[in-house]
Amino acid sequence: MVEFRMPKLGESIAEATVISWLKNVGDYIAAEETLLEVATDKVDSEVPSPVSGIIKEIRFQKNDVVPVGTVMALIEASEGESQLQSQSQSQSQTQQSAQVAEPSSPYASAAPSSVAQLRQGGTTFLSPLIISIAQKENLSIEELQLIPGSGADGRLQKSDVYQYLKNRKYPVQSKPVVQNPPTSSYPKPKINYTEGKDYIIEMDRMRKMIADHMVYSKQTSPHVTSYLEVDVTDLVAWRNNHKEAFQAKTGQKLTFTPLFVEAVAKAIQAYPLINVAVEDTKIFVRKDINIGMATALPTGNLIVPVVRNADTKDLAALASDVNQLAESARTNTLKPEQIQGSTFTISNVGTFGSLMGTPIINQPEVAILAFGIIKKRPEVITTAKGDEIAIRSMMFLSLSFDHRVVDGFLGGSFLRKVGDYLEQFDTNTTY
Repeated sequence: MVEFRMPKLGESIAEATVISWLKNVGDYIAAEETLLEVATDKVDSEVPSPVSGIIKEIRFQKNDVVPVGTVMALIEASEGESQLQSQSQSQSQTQQSAQVAEPSSPYASAAPSSVAQLRQGGTTFLSPLIISIAQKENLSIEELQLIPGSGADGRLQKSDVYQYLKNRKYPVQSKPVVQNPPTSSYPKPKINYTEGKDYIIEMDRMRKMIADHMVYSKQTSPHVTSYLEVDVTDLVAWRNNHKEAFQAKTGQKLTFTPLFVEAVAKAIQAYPLINVAVEDTKIFVRKDINIGMATALPTGNLIVPVVRNADTKDLAALASDVNQLAESARTNTLKPEQIQGSTFTISNVGTFGSLMGTPIINQPEVAILAFGIIKKRPEVITTAKGDEIAIRSMMFLSLSFDHRVVDGFLGGSFLRKVGDYLEQFDTNTTY
């Protein structure tokens, strides 16, 4: 009998929600055939069966939230695959037996069978090395339980812990003992509801996640927003003159987004301390420049697909990435890895007609840049003949940054650098 476990679906993902089972108990399923659909971190994913056989038991139902590594179903595998599975499990047990050491800390003071209860994600043993790392890094038992293990039978390895620490966003603390929590004397406003006239909409899963993330960000980072108005007349003219030739040569539609991504990536190279994450008193400076694009879905919800290593790509490659990610977002086919790992986020609020915005930081990043609508209006410009009034294409940029680690000088200098790249766009750019 083969145990079908919730697989690891991406970095730092500890659980997933069951959307639907495509097979029932008693059905035959082939290896690599999709067994169920799950939702994780705003993305729906299909999960294939690891073996061919008959489904004997399904332990979770639709809308159940299942930790990574948890046994979800039992499959009676075909004879050949069953033998192979047994050999794999036997080797795993032998390796675990050889690595068991005497308990050396409160984490491992119980017998191995009791220690196994500390892991609920499928890992059956916490090694002394893992325990020592947890103590050094102040990882609680609750937090260890959430880390997906990549070893045999979901066993937690050193690399899993360090990878988790690298991407740690929301440290899980041991359950605190709260005594006499402060209460507000201000009464909660009552919502007047008229039966038959008003109606109630229950938040879906994604909207709840967005709400939690936004509240967490505002509570975590002291937000400051700076504004800059830029003249993008030359950029707009170049794009309008080249968009048809660009598409004919590269096969990609040329929107303003890849031009914005390119400008931001160049500015980050000039000011790398804007491309960081912060946790307590530690500042993690990111070498990779991965630009997240806040994207509205047809449902009205928000998702942030990521253009990876934006500083290493030319305009054609950036346009390809942007178009592919935008299309995947519209069709709900984004993969988990495509919405993870951003180091800086942009939001094009101008697409909705907004003049400017005050975006909320995408944690654990420290800044987010909004691009407003490009609007023509008369402006005073300096020419060889002196000051003149001309019709120019103007746009507002608004940068929200975390004032814990980004001061006004850094935030303002970075914003000005982005503006310079847009205003001084090289009209001789080739593709």
